[in-house]
Amino acid sequence: MQNSFISPDNTWILWAFLTGWAAVSIYLEQKYRWAAKISGAIIALIGALIFSNLRIIPTDAPAYDQVWTYVVPLAIPLLLFKCDIKKIWRESGRLLIIFLISSVGTMLGAFWGYIALSKYIPGLSKVAGMMSGSYIGGGVNFAAMAGSFEVPGELVSAAVVADNLLMALYFFVLIAIPSIEFFRKQFTHPHIDEVERVGTNNNETLAANYWGAKEISLIDIASSIATAFVIVAISGEVAKWFGLIIPTTNPVLNIFNSLLSNKYLLITTFTMLGATFFSDYFSNIKGSQEIGTFLIYIFFVVIGVPASIALILEKSPLLLLFCAVMVGINMLVTFVAGKLLKFNLEEIILVSNANIGGPTTAAAMAISKGWVELIGPIMVVGTLGYILGNYFGIIVGNMLM
Repeated sequence: MQNSFISPDNTWILWAFLTGWAAVSIYLEQKYRWAAKISGAIIALIGALIFSNLRIIPTDAPAYDQVWTYVVPLAIPLLLFKCDIKKIWRESGRLLIIFLISSVGTMLGAFWGYIALSKYIPGLSKVAGMMSGSYIGGGVNFAAMAGSFEVPGELVSAAVVADNLLMALYFFVLIAIPSIEFFRKQFTHPHIDEVERVGTNNNETLAANYWGAKEISLIDIASSIATAFVIVAISGEVAKWFGLIIPTTNPVLNIFNSLLSNKYLLITTFTMLGATFFSDYFSNIKGSQEIGTFLIYIFFVVIGVPASIALILEKSPLLLLFCAVMVGINMLVTFVAGKLLKFNLEEIILVSNANIGGPTTAAAMAISKGWVELIGPIMVVGTLGYILGNYFGIIVGNMLM
């Protein structure tokens, strides 16, 4: 298995590959429309899968463990620096209501999918927790839940392939919905009407549009990285302390022990509290989202490495069906609730997108559609999913085990 061109012990070369291929994936996504449609995450994963199956890189190495140990925990706080709970409610209270309902749809989908397929997919309770986190927040929650439940690397890889394939298909559906007459008759759509009235002219890919150049200073980079390290370090120590002092003598205490000794939940909680009560500091740090997103791309490269193509062909079809059940129920709950509560079609589409893909994909869709007034609110509300996803993902996973 380890007879690869690059030795597992050649850490520097492997880190060069991990960061280099992550950068290439981002470049392709922003440069070419075909790559933007596939998504940089899929490119990162498939590239690593090809290199490992061709035995150019090893399927297991200390460098990959370092990504799980350091890169993933650091990405979480970096992506949460703007998550001021008070600001979320003040600016986006209306969208928050339908977002929370949509999150319930994700959880219901996880339970129904587990009931239908648990006999056929080993370890589905862990996947359900992982996918609940992912389909309420995004990739950062997927990474956190995969680490939290210690999901085997091969199963994570198979789940990612199924997840990203289904997510890409669903995004195409969401993009197409505004042009479907049935939906336009059922819902109001003021933002679509405004765009059609004014017209648009945008030649960039979604990724290039959203991740355009921003002003950033050395102190921003220093503050981002240092603050993330401090939060992760404190969270790890507090998690160990809770794990030692909270007994596991009964089911209730065992749940509390599992929750409070989980470093990913504490990282999420501490960052959220900091962003809320020290918002002047956190909100003024520029570049944290860019750095955190790059770290997540490295994570996508790593989870593609241990994937066996034969295993993916064997397991991904059922995992794809499981993801389809979750997404289908999320869509049904979101659109029915949106209709009953008289939400606009644009709000419903973006909220479902933010659940399944995260705030950046929702913001990118809003940008691409020209729904300018919804870009900020959906980004703020979608960021809340980073918090809720970790909590609900662990709850779902523990309930199903």
